[in-house]
Amino acid sequence: MSIRRRALIAASLAAPLLRPLSAGAAETRPVTDITGRTVQVKREVRRVILGEGRQIYLLAALDREAPFGRVVGWRDDFRKADFDGYTAYQRRWPEIDQLPTFGGVKDGTFDVEQAISLRPDVIIMNLESKVATEEGGLIAKLAAVNVPVLFIDFRERPFENAERSIHIMGEVMGREERAEELAAFRRQEVDRVTARLTGLGGPRPKVMIERAAGYDESCCMSFGDENFGRMVKVAGGDNIAEKLIPGTFGIINPEQVIAANPDVVIATGSNWKLYAPGGAWVGVGPGADPKVAAERLRALMRRPAYSSLPVRQTGRVHAIWHQFYDSPYQFVAVQVLAKWIHPELFADLDPDATFRRFHERFLPVAYQPGYWVTATRSA
Repeated sequence: MSIRRRALIAASLAAPLLRPLSAGAAETRPVTDITGRTVQVKREVRRVILGEGRQIYLLAALDREAPFGRVVGWRDDFRKADFDGYTAYQRRWPEIDQLPTFGGVKDGTFDVEQAISLRPDVIIMNLESKVATEEGGLIAKLAAVNVPVLFIDFRERPFENAERSIHIMGEVMGREERAEELAAFRRQEVDRVTARLTGLGGPRPKVMIERAAGYDESCCMSFGDENFGRMVKVAGGDNIAEKLIPGTFGIINPEQVIAANPDVVIATGSNWKLYAPGGAWVGVGPGADPKVAAERLRALMRRPAYSSLPVRQTGRVHAIWHQFYDSPYQFVAVQVLAKWIHPELFADLDPDATFRRFHERFLPVAYQPGYWVTATRSA
């Protein structure tokens, strides 16, 4: 059976998820994406392809009653990268298992013909895929059949682009007011941290953030002065990898971690049983078992980069949900990091309550604790 035929069958199976088309759907308006490109998009968008499945983190907050009501296809990363989060949505909308899936643009597995066969009104891509999208001529091919492509960003430069990305998606989906509510909530919760840090003197605690710790045997992936690296700074810490990694993502070696002697160590993790079934990753996320997560975190601290560090005895070793790095929910991570970096200053801050309030106000799934954990002191 051809790819096109399989896509058409999958689209028909996904039909119950779709809203009926509107008579005014053919009218267009200009929308400017995060890169500054302005394209014409239908005023009433009813068929969307998500270039990354985890864009549902935002879409669900904007379209709470029917988050998948316009989605006719999406990248296959959500279930693999965040199995527990996917399962929470799947329980309520089991039909999502039937949505057509795509590979990624960067790895060359995005199927343009399949995308066109699904008749999308717009395709939303992440900024990280822009170069590959242009080099592969995908934008021009899609434009030739009147399918616009828009870029948003919560990963490369989230503190510059996240709020604008929220508004772009709100504009596309006709949820402008809801987008402003979401952006305002985000600003307010970040301000609860930054306002208290104003005028803070003296050296800041040194923080090591290990990206996807235990995903494979390597050590140590980390962040430069962006993403979780910037979150550390916003939360009042000194990211030890900032001067060692020139871009957003990179690697530092164990000797550099030992030499820096961080005051706080934080690993990012998620339920990656589909991505790395044999990995030693810390499976934090919605509904995660804190005892299992803490034990896996303690095991990671026995690696050479950390085994001799005093931080193992201070109790300042933590793990946090990796997906905060690629979602509108970074304000929660900022609050969690602030409590870990400045425990006395932020003793009364409750990021668990913050994320619970956000779920109750914006999201269609119930809040489940488990997004972060602290390892007990090592003997």
